Amino acid sequence: MTSLSSFVDFSKESLYLSLLSITFNPTAWNIVAQNEYHNKTITRMFGGNARNGCYFLAVMIFSFGLLRDHLYQRALADQPRARLLPEPYDTIVPAALFLVGQTFVLTSTYALGITGTFLGDYFGILMDHRVEGFPFNVLRDPMYVGSTMCFAAGALWYERPAGLLITAYVYIVYLIALRYEGPFTDMIYSNRATQQKSEPKKEL
Repeated sequence: MTSLSSFVDFSKESLYLSLLSITFNPTAWNIVAQNEYHNKTITRMFGGNARNGCYFLAVMIFSFGLLRDHLYQRALADQPRARLLPEPYDTIVPAALFLVGQTFVLTSTYALGITGTFLGDYFGILMDHRVEGFPFNVLRDPMYVGSTMCFAAGALWYERPAGLLITAYVYIVYLIALRYEGPFTDMIYSNRATQQKSEPKKEL
């Protein structure tokens, strides 16, 4: 049986930098966002303007996302190559995965808007109602699923078995992040609903 080390070069620093960036992003943004909800740290940095604070966080999340993708590409380039799929599926499957994955990511962003996508609810910028159209009528967390699909697409396109290992790690990290992000977001909207019920109705 061929050992895992023949497909994955564990001596490459780029592999660990990629895993570190994948871990850092959702972990850091969850911590920052929960701190923002409780302490309004970023909002106070922007003179009490929550929307500008959210835009600042959006730029940070997007920038670190680009860095994560760059480190992933570097990690793939440093890893051994091996045929993973027969022709013509070696191009069809990764291309389809990337197309579907990007569709989920981009349509999620469009449906939620900038503040909805980049944790605006932690800044007190809440949506009027839950988004139920595509892609949220297909998946509960289409952005995370789409991102994972794009990682898998890269691994298959460049024929790097290590990329599939990294993709599995991405999936695990996202699952852990959702265990914290999902309930916390639900709590924010539950608190708003409770507050709205307790407020006296204005007479017309």
